[in-house]
Amino acid sequence: MAVQQPLRRVAAVSAPRAARTLAVSAAAGVPTVADTKAKFMSNFTRPLPSLYSTVVLELLVQQHLFRHNASYKYTPIQALGVCSVFDQILQGLPEGEQEAVFSAYIQALDESPEQYRKDAAALAEQAKAAGSLDSLMPASNAMMAGIADAVSSGKFLYTKFFAVGIFRMLELAGLKEPKDLQAVVAALGVPLERVNADLVTYKGILSKLKMAKTIMEEFLEREKKKQAERQAEKAKKAEEVSA
Repeated sequence: MAVQQPLRRVAAVSAPRAARTLAVSAAAGVPTVADTKAKFMSNFTRPLPSLYSTVVLELLVQQHLFRHNASYKYTPIQALGVCSVFDQILQGLPEGEQEAVFSAYIQALDESPEQYRKDAAALAEQAKAAGSLDSLMPASNAMMAGIADAVSSGKFLYTKFFAVGIFRMLELAGLKEPKDLQAVVAALGVPLERVNADLVTYKGILSKLKMAKTIMEEFLEREKKKQAERQAEKAKKAEEVSA
C-alpha cells in the first residue's frame, strides 16, 4: 500500500487532461481502463505477488490514459523510460517472469513489447556513444529535434515515462550533472519542474519497493527459521516417545 500514494500524485498531474480526451473519444471505440486491465490479466495469467501487482496495475491505468490521449506519440525515449522502470520495479522476479509481465503490460496497451525493447536498446547504445551533451540536443539530433517541434506545436503529450527516459539517456551518456538535464529539458521545451517532480516520485517508488522487498525477505527468513525449529522440536519429541 505504501507505494501507491506517490503514484497517485503523479496521476493527479497528468491524468485529468488524458481522462477528458478519453471521454470525448469514447464513441470512437477507445478501450476503457477495465478493458486494458482485463487484457493484461488475460495475457499474464500466473499469480503475481501483491508487492509487484499493485505497482504494475497503477502504472497500467496511468499509461492507458496516456496511450489513448489524442496527443500521444510513441518515442524511443518513452520506450527507454518504460523499460527502465519495469527492469527496476520487477527486480526479484525470475528473469523469464519479468519479461512475461512486461510483454503482457505493453500488449494490453495495444503496442509492441519487441519494439519497446529494440528502440530502448538502440537509444541506450546511442547515448553511451554520444560523447557530449551537444550530440543529444535538438540542434544536432534528429530525434530530439522532432520531439522539440512536436512540443512547440502542442502536439506532444508529456509523461513521467518520458522524464525517466531523458534521465536514463543522460545517465548512460555519463552526463549526470543537474545542468545537463536542465539544458536538454529547456531545449525540448518541456517544463523542468514536472520532470524533476516525476523523477523524485520515480526514485521514491524504487526506494519504497526496495524497503518492502527487504521486509518481505526478512519475514520469509523468520518463517523459515520458525518452521525449522518446529520440525526439530517435533523430531525431538518423536525420539523421546520412541525411547
